[in-house]
Amino acid sequence: MGRKPSYTWHDGFAMPMGFPVEAFASALDYEPDADDVFIATYPKCGTTWTQYIVYLLTHRGQPLAASELLGDAIPHLEEVGRQTVERLSRPRTIKTHFPYALVPKHADARYLVVARNPFDCVVSFYHHTRGFPKHYDFADGTFDVFFECFIAGNVDFGDYFEHTASWLEQTASANVQLLTYEAIWAEPRAAIVAIAEFIGAEAAEDPRLVDAVLEHSSLSRMRVDQQRWSSRRPEDMPAFVRKGGVGDWVNYLSPLQCRRMLERSSAVTGTTRLETLWPDVYANACAYAGVEKSAEETK
Repeated sequence: MGRKPSYTWHDGFAMPMGFPVEAFASALDYEPDADDVFIATYPKCGTTWTQYIVYLLTHRGQPLAASELLGDAIPHLEEVGRQTVERLSRPRTIKTHFPYALVPKHADARYLVVARNPFDCVVSFYHHTRGFPKHYDFADGTFDVFFECFIAGNVDFGDYFEHTASWLEQTASANVQLLTYEAIWAEPRAAIVAIAEFIGAEAAEDPRLVDAVLEHSSLSRMRVDQQRWSSRRPEDMPAFVRKGGVGDWVNYLSPLQCRRMLERSSAVTGTTRLETLWPDVYANACAYAGVEKSAEETK
């Protein structure tokens, strides 16, 4: 099949090489405070975009300085560990790729969940994995090889479908808010206001602050400021903020691969039915894969 990405494995969980096992283990023991805000995503589902929106909302629309890294202000819990996060001043904003079962919980902490359709996610995740040779040793890896790893759940942070379903099952909770990458892309202003209201930022009632956040968090602006999102990516690799948008998957997935994604989605997510989040994407995927939906499925 070709050479697969390499990972560090800990208790059956894949992590990028270079992520300290001790930090990952300590992250499980982090005890949240009531005013913590977690940005909870599967990788390549709008994590950095959402992080920066939250950063701007909590910093009066002022962008990061050229010398600053977003990961220092909003750290990745599993990468840096419990003690680093505990040293942050409160209120803290914390990034996590943990599924719901593993994420540290507090009844009053807020969990901002962002989900992206699986077809675009696998493409973005492939380019991400190629782009960090030190983490994955996969710079010359092929999409077909990565696809097999992804659909089997053998990638860092586990199975996309199980991970996403675990969070969707919690969205009835008052301290969990779900947004989709596609909704942020389609209506960024509305998404910024919704995020502000959820985290209690004053931008919810300040249109000028919303304008500033909208400007600085645009993907065109973020592409210019690549060094703020990752200082470890080689210049000849795909950009960290690569393309964005919805629908690039048709340039990568074969009809058979698309059909297998649909089958996996149906088998794993059960009553969560991911297609209700992305009806147009799933309809296009069914058409592309030559899959006819039953009358019951189209209701």
